[in-house]
Amino acid sequence: MGETILQVKGITKTFPGVKALDQVSFDLKTGEVHALLGENGAGKSTLMQVLGGIYQPDAGELILQGKSVRFKHAYDATTRGISVVFQELSLVPNLSIAENIFANRQPTNRFNLIKKEKMYEEARKLLQLFDEDIHPGTLVKFLSPATQQVIEILKAISYNPKVLILDEPTSSLTTVEVEKLFANIRKLQQQGIAVIYISHHLNEIFEIANRVTVLRDGKYVGTEPIESLTEDKIIQMMVGRELTNMYGDRPSDAEIGEEIFTVQGLTRKGACYDISFSLKRGEILGIAGLVGAGRTELGRTIFGAEPADSGAIYLKGQKISIRSPKQAIQQGIGYLTENRKEQGLFLERTMKDNAIAPNLKRFTSRGLDFINEKMVDQTTERYREHFRVITPSIKQKVGRLSGGNQQKVLLSMWVGIEPKVLIVDEPTRGVDVGAKSEIYQHLRQLAKQGVGLIVISSDLPEVMGISDRILVMREGKMVAEFQKEQFTQERIIAAASGVLIS
Repeated sequence: MGETILQVKGITKTFPGVKALDQVSFDLKTGEVHALLGENGAGKSTLMQVLGGIYQPDAGELILQGKSVRFKHAYDATTRGISVVFQELSLVPNLSIAENIFANRQPTNRFNLIKKEKMYEEARKLLQLFDEDIHPGTLVKFLSPATQQVIEILKAISYNPKVLILDEPTSSLTTVEVEKLFANIRKLQQQGIAVIYISHHLNEIFEIANRVTVLRDGKYVGTEPIESLTEDKIIQMMVGRELTNMYGDRPSDAEIGEEIFTVQGLTRKGACYDISFSLKRGEILGIAGLVGAGRTELGRTIFGAEPADSGAIYLKGQKISIRSPKQAIQQGIGYLTENRKEQGLFLERTMKDNAIAPNLKRFTSRGLDFINEKMVDQTTERYREHFRVITPSIKQKVGRLSGGNQQKVLLSMWVGIEPKVLIVDEPTRGVDVGAKSEIYQHLRQLAKQGVGLIVISSDLPEVMGISDRILVMREGKMVAEFQKEQFTQERIIAAASGVLIS
């Protein structure tokens, strides 16, 4: 690490009803990877957007290369040396790699026509930095998620930044793709670029970061070199308390009951084939598998989002037909999607609007089609308190809440239908450790109440920690089943990858 390149001094930012940042200070050095950690709502995203010129601070100072700066907008921050790569990529799928990298600043001739070959040449130089042998004219939609992430980073570094901010860069990457990303980050370090790295995956922090800064409730907690930290110490700094047994245990009075849900020979071409399993009342059934194994496709098929071609589903011994999500909900089956922002929530609507969305009839006056607003308010306030959703008001737009609070709203939506069976797909993706612990507690409570839970997760410790039983999928088929006492990572990974172990 070199000299200090960026100083954040006493940054404060307030929004209606909440102080998002309160006197936050830390420094960043050239060539270092500096992890920025905290629970959802701790102020990480707000600070990132202040550094990126999207928000202007109410108080405090940014010092870049020894000079005080105040960015008027995002482009101002970018041209002065700070580039941000957001969790939601901003690439245009139907444009080429080169067109995405140089969007709105393509090289032109004196007739204002784009010099395509020069643009391709510049794009090739950038691709070579990361050893990417791809034609610059390739459309982005044909690239893997990992390569798209690389293109987003190349777009950012094409401005020759001094500081690069990466927000949850591995959220949709496989293990192999993560290693490739880390190798590329190390190349950026060698060029003297300082990286601020935001992630909820603590194992990544210990692999890639030099120092760690923790925020809590919008305030600075501390900065430590990675060598002096442990996972427990980081968690304690983040949540202000020690978290033990994050996944919890099945309560002694929460018994697994009779079989309530059965799937027989379920097939949807191109997704899942001849799937059969059963679920008991109050059981938490985990479904594991590698990326592309068909886990999410199975959940969507059961829920009727993409109906099955063949097979049968039984609820409490009665055969039921599910050809749409509406029919699934009517039968008491809910599905918490893996992608809350695109498929799960109405981001531009309020918490109260979202809370009642799956079950509007419950909130209409008898014989009328008018919503009982008093009942909606009372129910939503109860959800807010029960799920500990941090929001100034139930009338706050969900898109303005932190990721963890959005996930709690999504869970409250499906609890509101009083499900008999609830499918939860990646229940804690993009959620901090404190919110994870709370979500696990809510899932345990649902199981105690007799709800049958199907938990789909690519986080192996999570699926092992929360499940009573685990099914493993590979290439669209169910290939193994493990009871609680049989759980080991080696066995599950071997089954998922088709490797035989003794």
